[in-house]
Amino acid sequence: MKTIKQQASTATSTINSALTLGEYAHTVIDEQYRNVVKHEKKVIADRNPEHLHRMRVSTRKLRTALQVFDHVIELPKAATAKRIGSLAKVLGRLRDLDVQTASLQTRYRPCLDKADQRSLDTVITHLQQERREALADVVDALTRSRYQDLKDGYEAWLDHPRYTSLASQLLQPLIPDLLSPIVSTLLLHPGWLIQPEKDAGASNDVLHDLRKACKHVRYQAEFFAPFYSESFQSWIEDIKAIQSMLGTVQDSEVLQALLDQHLPKSKKVTALKAAVKQTEVEALSNWESIRQRYLDPAFRYHLHHLLLAPIAVNAPTAERVYA
Repeated sequence: MKTIKQQASTATSTINSALTLGEYAHTVIDEQYRNVVKHEKKVIADRNPEHLHRMRVSTRKLRTALQVFDHVIELPKAATAKRIGSLAKVLGRLRDLDVQTASLQTRYRPCLDKADQRSLDTVITHLQQERREALADVVDALTRSRYQDLKDGYEAWLDHPRYTSLASQLLQPLIPDLLSPIVSTLLLHPGWLIQPEKDAGASNDVLHDLRKACKHVRYQAEFFAPFYSESFQSWIEDIKAIQSMLGTVQDSEVLQALLDQHLPKSKKVTALKAAVKQTEVEALSNWESIRQRYLDPAFRYHLHHLLLAPIAVNAPTAERVYA
């Protein structure tokens, strides 16, 4: 089976592409499903956290694909987006603990004095215990019959896919229709109105939600990136950078909460808390210019216009439409 980019490149190489919505849905879902299952054994072996990270990302991308093509495909009950979401949640807890522990050990601990390092080690010990429990949950999730049923459901559907009537429609003319709703949702997100220095308290929750919106938009846009110019792919990189920036902010918030929860009450570890807070401040250093760009009417118009111009689409002229 060709990759998405290879198949999309083939589809866009001819003016009258016959690639249908159903065929492309099958390609995307197949690739994301294969990316999920190829890591399962190495995740259970637990020797390299990168396999867990990749499997978690793949479950998220697969879930996004199911949402994108929801009106096109008819999946068996065992293979629904809800089932994939449950798996992603279990993987996510373990991955988050890995990220938090690594950050404390490699980024912050070397900068502390001996006394503060001992206090921080108390937090790390708690996280390592939570990780053992989270790993047991992951192993259970990947070895139980429910997960095998999920895989059986996908294998059956990929061998004999079932579609709705929309599946027979040509893909290329529909790409802007598939992408426009997510861009509108992104641009209308209240996160762009947040000024952290003024909007204390709930602002981080809103920015965290914006991060999730960016992630969803990025995954969906990546599915169709081969059909667009370099400008579109540059925009995806922009969204990826914003997602990463907001992820750093969220990680700092989580670490501060963990320190408050697990540090001995008699230990302030002021230097550590200040360092975590400084990481958040630095991450948001360019936020004002970013949010102003996404509030700019000209930039918003540019994004909408960008979506309307996929490569090699035989769009009818205005005269043919309105004559």
